[in-house]
Amino acid sequence: MSDRYDYIIVGSGIAGLYAAILAREHGSVLVLTKGSIDDCNTRWAQGGIAAPIGPGDSAEQHLRDTIAAGAGIVDEEAARVLTSEAADRIRDLVALGVKFDTHEGQISLGMEGAHSVPRIVHAGGDSTGAQIELTLSSVARLEGITVLEWTQAVALRREGNRKSEIGHQACGVTAMDVRTGETTDYDARFVILATGGAGRLYSVSTNPEVATGDGIAIAYRAGAEITDMEFIQFHPTALRLAGVQPFLISEAVRGEGGLLIDTSGRRFMPEYDSRAELAPRDIVARAILERMEATGSDHVLLDVTHLDAPSVAARFPQIYRFCLEAGVDITREPIPVSPAAHYTMGGIRTNVWGETTVPGLYACGECACTGVHGANRLASNSLLETVVFAKRVVERTVASPDTSAEVSESPSVLSEVSRGEAPALTKAALQELMWRDVGIVRDGEGLRRAKAVLAAWASREMATTDRDSQELADMLVCARLVTEAALMREESRGAHFRRDWPEAREEWKRRVAWVAA
Repeated sequence: MSDRYDYIIVGSGIAGLYAAILAREHGSVLVLTKGSIDDCNTRWAQGGIAAPIGPGDSAEQHLRDTIAAGAGIVDEEAARVLTSEAADRIRDLVALGVKFDTHEGQISLGMEGAHSVPRIVHAGGDSTGAQIELTLSSVARLEGITVLEWTQAVALRREGNRKSEIGHQACGVTAMDVRTGETTDYDARFVILATGGAGRLYSVSTNPEVATGDGIAIAYRAGAEITDMEFIQFHPTALRLAGVQPFLISEAVRGEGGLLIDTSGRRFMPEYDSRAELAPRDIVARAILERMEATGSDHVLLDVTHLDAPSVAARFPQIYRFCLEAGVDITREPIPVSPAAHYTMGGIRTNVWGETTVPGLYACGECACTGVHGANRLASNSLLETVVFAKRVVERTVASPDTSAEVSESPSVLSEVSRGEAPALTKAALQELMWRDVGIVRDGEGLRRAKAVLAAWASREMATTDRDSQELADMLVCARLVTEAALMREESRGAHFRRDWPEAREEWKRRVAWVAA
């Protein structure tokens, strides 16, 4: 096995595998993944892929919905790319073998929150992510792509000795075998980060254990700009049962007619928004939180018992089976749900070609931030984003390989570390801190408290000799970025809500970038 490749791709979700399959046509490819090839956030994506392919729909209408959901700071150029290329990427996935659900010979289209028309393409009912992931991993194996499982990227390798040096570009990665702790340097012409988000920063999350923000932290340490980290999307409906790991209950369930009811038996969403259960996720999540507090409960109820039972089981087989095994027959009784951390809208700042501010380093998928989601991602634009921008990354490496994104005019830097008092640093302690003080509803007091604890933790020496300790170090970097960005943004916008600044402010109709000091 060579230690030099044309492309090194970190991550084996849809973004990473799709990029790998396309890049294989232009050179040698190495995929690094810290778990198994199928161990990724993608597998758990239930809702589907948004694409304007139905009658009466258009890329322009999809664009309008995306911009409206993003609460004023969507990058319109990126959103236009996303929606205009959506239909072509669906065709590409079909050509690769993805079997999307159909009705009378046409691809079925579902409805989800904040979309003006049905445009959600799904596969296997509520198993869209898993269906696409398995198809792409099979194709990747057939294409002869080198995949190193249980191999965690820990640092970006760059030419030269100083970040300011001309030509100081990405030239590879240092990766650790998580079974032995041994590290190896791998060289490449292009490095593509496709590591997913940082949902595991929170104690209550729909994300799997692997979503620890590794790629974002690696890029930050290497001098790449990070942006929009204050915008963490909390999914309104995750299964809430004692002793059961939070499990995503897809927005598509509400799209099919599911109703939200508090524990006193009252349907409440029409009181909060004219779109009721299909309002944007931030509105629904905060409404649920308010009803939980008002009723003194740790959940509300999502009711589909009024819908045709066989149709519910067939449309949502994964949700139906999981809930049934947990003791809830969703066709006969409402589902107890509460909000959970779900999606990182910020990340490594890129342009519409996936180029970061470090030459030779690209990013796509949830770890990247093109600005397409703004302050609040439109449902099912995430899987679409992975394939649209993964393809553009590879196209850019072939057409114009020596460019990078423009550097922001005045990026921010994290505060200095502090040797103040703090409890022992563990994943659980960090997750509880973030959930309590940097969660769905925030305020200056809690954010300052979290900032102080995180800064104290950052002052302590950490030995990153295995996967767990490396993940914890990466989570700490991401937690500081989220917290300090949320403290800086003195307003409420989209998924970022501060009770001490409850209104949006015109001066904050902008994005904030961060760089390492």
